[in-house]
Amino acid sequence: MAFFFVLVLVVSILAGTIARRHIRSPPSPASERVGSADSKALRAKDEPGEKGNALGHDSAIETLPDFDWRTTPPLKLRPFKPTYNITMALQTSRPSDLILIDKNYLERVIRRRTLIADYKSAVFGAAPSGHAPVRELYTYLLGTYLPARYPTMFHLSHSPTSYSSPSPQTLFHNRATGRSSPLSPPPSTAAEMLQILGETVEDDLFLLLPDRDTDKPEGEGGAHRAVAFVCCHPAGFDPSEKLGKVLAEIHGPVPGYEKIGASMERYFGRLEVGRCVKRVNWSVQAHSRLYAPSGNHVYAGEDIEEEAGIDVDKARFRVELQALTRLPETRAVLFSFKTYMYSLDEIRREGLGPELADAIEGLKAGNAPGMWVYKGGVRWGNAACEYLRADGG
Repeated sequence: MAFFFVLVLVVSILAGTIARRHIRSPPSPASERVGSADSKALRAKDEPGEKGNALGHDSAIETLPDFDWRTTPPLKLRPFKPTYNITMALQTSRPSDLILIDKNYLERVIRRRTLIADYKSAVFGAAPSGHAPVRELYTYLLGTYLPARYPTMFHLSHSPTSYSSPSPQTLFHNRATGRSSPLSPPPSTAAEMLQILGETVEDDLFLLLPDRDTDKPEGEGGAHRAVAFVCCHPAGFDPSEKLGKVLAEIHGPVPGYEKIGASMERYFGRLEVGRCVKRVNWSVQAHSRLYAPSGNHVYAGEDIEEEAGIDVDKARFRVELQALTRLPETRAVLFSFKTYMYSLDEIRREGLGPELADAIEGLKAGNAPGMWVYKGGVRWGNAACEYLRADGG
């Protein structure tokens, strides 16, 4: 999970396999427990009702009129395979499914509020060129997407002009947190907008713009560069260190990235407005923290305590459900991900312990064997596999 663009540092999950087996969504977000095997496609069949258009898309956002986040279980994602290969493994998703919400929502956004207050520029920031994309994303999520998709949670109010307020104002209201935020006019700085976004959705958000390449026709850019981010759930990286870097620089430490770097850059460049794709990336960590800017990965030159063992009660199977889309006005690429955490005991109780153990050992195989060290398997892999394969696993 070495940063959001691990979007490119891919688990060998074929998109069809993800849809058939590893990701399951309920026909109605509050109605059915989400499983792992023999699962349905990622997209949910929502209740009728439409309001507002999806980002750069002709179709309307499908409204969930009776959605109850308090009773909606998190997705169960089990995207492990016995051999780890770097590939893209993208699948098409609906723009309506950009942000998923479940019963962990309130606890997580409150915790994000604390992280933002404590760590500030370590978890959100923007380059000057990022202001316009941040404003576009802020206006879309708060002004269109969230109130349209989840009207039981979010709504807008409009105030008329007055002597003390000569311009009309629109406020965004979050019923779950009881907080309100200015929408129109929006906050004046990218930092303020990013902070509000980070405290409103639990997805981590990154915005990228292509460098202007004078050797290419107008409208075609060069390498994609990170221009803004809000990230409270990093797994093994410092988000602030990625700001201003292009994809190749961001992924420098990742084993095997050179195999897909050029293809990934081309894909970013070809991504059309209105198209949304998703993928899944997994790892195992020796603790239960969502905010983990260090410790999850082993970088070149670090001392390695091999076979350090693992506390199976604290360890987590960590999964990012990642989304990629393009904003229509600024043409910035939005990369977002929602993090899911599962105990190793939960995996064992499902009877999938041996499969996860095979996948952990599979980090040594495939087209990027350096992943075994990079993802930390060298420290805890044998102990975790022994537990996952134990009787009852």
